[in-house]
Amino acid sequence: MADDRPRKPEDNSGVTRRDFMKVSAVGVAVPVVLGSVMDAAAEEVPIQGPGKVPITLQVNGKKLSAQLEPRVTLLDALRDNFDLTGAKRVCDRGACGACTVLMDGKPVYACAILAIDAQGRMITTIEALAEGDSLSPVMQAFVAHDAQQCGFCTPGFIVTTTNFLQKQPAPTAEEIRHGLSGNFCRCGTYDGIRAVALAHAGGKQS
Repeated sequence: MADDRPRKPEDNSGVTRRDFMKVSAVGVAVPVVLGSVMDAAAEEVPIQGPGKVPITLQVNGKKLSAQLEPRVTLLDALRDNFDLTGAKRVCDRGACGACTVLMDGKPVYACAILAIDAQGRMITTIEALAEGDSLSPVMQAFVAHDAQQCGFCTPGFIVTTTNFLQKQPAPTAEEIRHGLSGNFCRCGTYDGIRAVALAHAGGKQS
């Protein structure tokens, strides 16, 4: 006698009811855990802005303070608020090096750092590299080797070159090319700039 009872469709998925319940539980738990972590992180990070906040910078051995919006870059703060215009705004995208300053002894692009994040760091600009009213040896070498034309890149190159020669007082030509590669000169005075570093190293161009 034929069996007319309805048959259940075959389940070829290989997933049992118990497996399904386990996966469902994980799917619910993960968002809950991530949500808790994100909530905790949000509580720990103070929110600054959008209005002006007090910012204090250590620049060239002096403490400089101003009320600035958190979005203000270190470059804008130096130029617009503290009248330190040596660092130049050229690309404004952290690519050309014209705005190079030293932060804790390392060259950085001032246009790519927020002033609020530079607090507590030692900032050195090109204004502090001169020796009183006289040019520094590196500055004098830039003049002697005709290592500038329009002058927009020159401050950044001088800061980078000075820092580079302090760390490598006797570099090779290849080390100079690599060490100064973070700065660009649209006038193409690279030969003169490399000659500055080689003159300090007592070497010759190659």
